[in-house]
Amino acid sequence: MIRAASEARKCISVIATETRPALQGARLTAYELHEDGFPVTLISDTMVGSVMGRGKVNKVLVGADRITRTGHVFNKIGTYQVAVLAERHKIPFYCAAPASTFDLETDWRNVVIEERSFSEVTNIGDQRIAPKGIRIFNPAFDTTPPELVTAIITEKGVLQAPYEKTIPEAIRP
Repeated sequence: MIRAASEARKCISVIATETRPALQGARLTAYELHEDGFPVTLISDTMVGSVMGRGKVNKVLVGADRITRTGHVFNKIGTYQVAVLAERHKIPFYCAAPASTFDLETDWRNVVIEERSFSEVTNIGDQRIAPKGIRIFNPAFDTTPPELVTAIITEKGVLQAPYEKTIPEAIRP
């Protein structure tokens, strides 16, 4: 989508989040955007609200690992907080995903969220940074509810609420 917008001569500048704890945003997203020649600024996940509050964001675009027929978006942890902050700052929140991402059968409440290794949170490399004996919670994904999603962009078209109607119509098995 970013390439298509650039080819349409739109002014594109991307702010990528680091995506803790596995840092995919820094290692992959920022790298690929930079390699493709797009201006990209990398920020920590906890800077999103501040950056939005300063008026530096006019659209949010995220991917998805799964989207249910109700429009619930399952994506890397931190996506939900970005959506909440986007709503607070009246910034459109878009999800871009191929039709293969949609799960028309599973109720969104029954989607199992993967728990990742505790060491991703307690360690930086081989160095432990957190005290031993504390509890760790490290889900890999979170759920963004459909009321926070402005539109879902697919190769089948741009889908808008009510998602329970538009998703099954567009994404037919």
